[in-house]
Formats: sequence, structure tokens, C-alpha cells
Amino acid sequence: MNLELNKLIIDALEDLKGQKIVELDVHQLTDIMDHLIIATGTSNRHVKSLADNVVEELKKANHRPLGIEGLELGEWVLIDYGDTVVHIMLQATRDFYELEKLWSKVPAHRAEDRQ
Repeated sequence: MNLELNKLIIDALEDLKGQKIVELDVHQLTDIMDHLIIATGTSNRHVKSLADNVVEELKKANHRPLGIEGLELGEWVLIDYGDTVVHIMLQATRDFYELEKLWSKVPAHRAEDRQ
């Protein structure tokens, strides 16, 4: 189901010209989720529109988010679909938080567990 859900999310982001769309497999790094999808919007309005489109397109496929955060400001919107979490943000916000970098490293306690 994750692959189908993730494809729907990415398609919805691409439909409204979401930029720098990245899908990260984080299942080995956390028990909270399996995938992160990160995209950039060009303005607050664009970020909000991207988030709205993701929610609407996935509702058509009977997928409802568990939660949505940040929609009112449109600087960084998080949409939680359980195993997949979507982050849509302005470029400056994305540059500041560097989620790809944050989630690409194995935490020290997990690295020790593997040895």
C-alpha cells in the first residue's frame, strides 16, 4: 500500500508543479513512519495549494490523513498518512531544517544495535 499511496502523493505534488520532490525510506531509522516525502513550494499560497491537492487527490482514492499541521501559514505543511508523512515547505524553510540530511543518517544507538 505504501508504494501506491506514495505514488498518489507524488503525482498530486507534480500536478501543481511541486519542486524538488524527494521520497526517503526511513523505516530503518524510526518506528514512527516508513517514508517521508518532501517537496518545495514557491510561495505560501503554492505550499497551501500543493497540500490541498495532496489531500483532495488522496481522498478520491479513499486515503484520509491522520493529521495536517501548518496549513494556515503555508510556510511548512505536514500531512500525516501514518506510514508516510508529507512535508511541503518554502525553499528557505527547507534549507534551514535540512530534513533530507537529518533523515539520511543512522542514529548512534541504532548503529550500535547492528554490531
